[in-house]
Amino acid sequence: MAKLGTDKRPAVVRVQSLERAEEILALCNEHGWQAIVGVEPDKPEDISNVERLLNPPEPVKAQVKVGRNEPCPCGSGKKYKKCCGR
Repeated sequence: MAKLGTDKRPAVVRVQSLERAEEILALCNEHGWQAIVGVEPDKPEDISNVERLLNPPEPVKAQVKVGRNEPCPCGSGKKYKKCCGR
């Protein structure tokens, strides 16, 4: 899938006024993003794609797994398999 804000996958935005549309387009042009802006005064504003470009979600990091023969993370001093791994 293409990256959001490119020619193949532009950000789609719906605003209620022409002034707001110009504001969003200026922001997208400043960052080099491609966007399709629709002015629809009778529908609620939807700028979620631009917000996603401004604040990209952080990738989920996998938690470190404890091996069976490593010391238990609870601090007992025993191996994990003899302590909390049961």
